[in-house]
Amino acid sequence: MTLTTTTHLNFRGTARQALDFYRSVFGGEVTAATYGQFGMPDGVPGFDKLVFGQLDGPVRLMAYDIPGADDTAATAGTTRRENGMTITDRSFFQSLRADSLEELQPVWDALAEGATVIEPLAASAWSAGFGMLTDRFGVTWVLDVA
Repeated sequence: MTLTTTTHLNFRGTARQALDFYRSVFGGEVTAATYGQFGMPDGVPGFDKLVFGQLDGPVRLMAYDIPGADDTAATAGTTRRENGMTITDRSFFQSLRADSLEELQPVWDALAEGATVIEPLAASAWSAGFGMLTDRFGVTWVLDVA
């Protein structure tokens, strides 16, 4: 048996934009289908939103728009750093690990556009590079060097 895991992100009307953004950061191909393509009648709110979306590349993510939710400013919780500790009420972070700081830096730079930086990418006691941010779509990323 072969098992894999893929993060499935839930958005409030911005799944397509998020997947296109992540494709620009990581590369790969986006596959997407709207509620309308799956039979929702034309004109119903959400007709053009994503019922299924996937980025397939070096990083694999899935995403959809929560039916009836169109609050693009909503995020699930907050995260901050205090005294070297992470304080959060979020249920998960998306972790991304690279073999070197040189490999990680351009990904950090791209994700940081429009993001809230929680901990700047810098050397830490356990890594040549560690940083945290919440991107423009409300996803909190933990990036580090192996």
